[in-house]
Amino acid sequence: MAQITLVEAINLALKGEMERDPGVVVLGEDVGVDGGVFRATLGLTERFGPERVIDTPLAEALIAGMAIGMSVEGLKPVAEIQFSGFAYTTIDQILNHAGRMRHRTQGRLSCPMVLRMPCGAGIHAPEHHSESPEAMYAHIPGIRVVYPSSPRRAYGLLLAAIRDPDPVVFLEPTRLYRLFKEEVADSGEAMALDACFTLREGSDVTLVGWGGMIPEALAAADELAEQGVAAEVIDVATLKPLDMETILGSVAKTGRCIVATEAPRTCSFASEIAARLAEEALLNLLAPVQRVTGYDVVVPLPRLEHHYQPGKAQIVAAVKKTLAFA
Repeated sequence: MAQITLVEAINLALKGEMERDPGVVVLGEDVGVDGGVFRATLGLTERFGPERVIDTPLAEALIAGMAIGMSVEGLKPVAEIQFSGFAYTTIDQILNHAGRMRHRTQGRLSCPMVLRMPCGAGIHAPEHHSESPEAMYAHIPGIRVVYPSSPRRAYGLLLAAIRDPDPVVFLEPTRLYRLFKEEVADSGEAMALDACFTLREGSDVTLVGWGGMIPEALAAADELAEQGVAAEVIDVATLKPLDMETILGSVAKTGRCIVATEAPRTCSFASEIAARLAEEALLNLLAPVQRVTGYDVVVPLPRLEHHYQPGKAQIVAAVKKTLAFA
């Protein structure tokens, strides 16, 4: 079993699914000859040819529109947007067409497409390369939003996203692309969408996160363990639809919850989870739910980026605040 990075796992999943299903097509800016800006599509043109690995113009609305057209005609397009900050022109296509296709046609047509994009800060890129826009996509009816945090989950969840009959926005944390390696079997086995993953058991506090915040939550759990605090760590993985049952079950056990995201605080997806806990788990809570988030500002340029990004220290501080609540 090979030890590979997250971006290599994405590549492995794409290769495997294109081998398995001739209807899978990859498209986007520089995905062919160059193998993508992060090399997630490296080698696909050589194996599958330019008819299935399509270099598009620099036109994100066109990329999304092409993917929708391909999907309703029976293909399974996987479209790449180079950075999430370039994807805002796709919103018209995703909101008004992809997300509504099944409803609009009374089930006659579906839209089995995946819109992949790197996102999040931590690689010293300009601000419009470093945003974490998951809450915006989660607000759109009719689409799934997936945000993996490890090579193994990136592989299994991308397979599931490609096989799903409805549109999926697949967000990839850029700072995790090559941060660490993990054993990933090229088994072709998809992981379940719409399910959280409990990565660590604990009894004192629940740490909830996704994407780039999961390594931070695990590091915080290690530090807390040295102080005698047992933290349970949950990777949401699929934000929409949300597996709230796993989070509720954990909070019923621990009584405390920290939700971590690097996105801005106002209207973040962390706020949604906190609100759901207030509605459905109030009598189990021993302290108010704490949110660890980015700030309500544009992601700073590289020199200040580390001041913007929340991490282990902020998570540990939030845990101590909940433990001190009387």
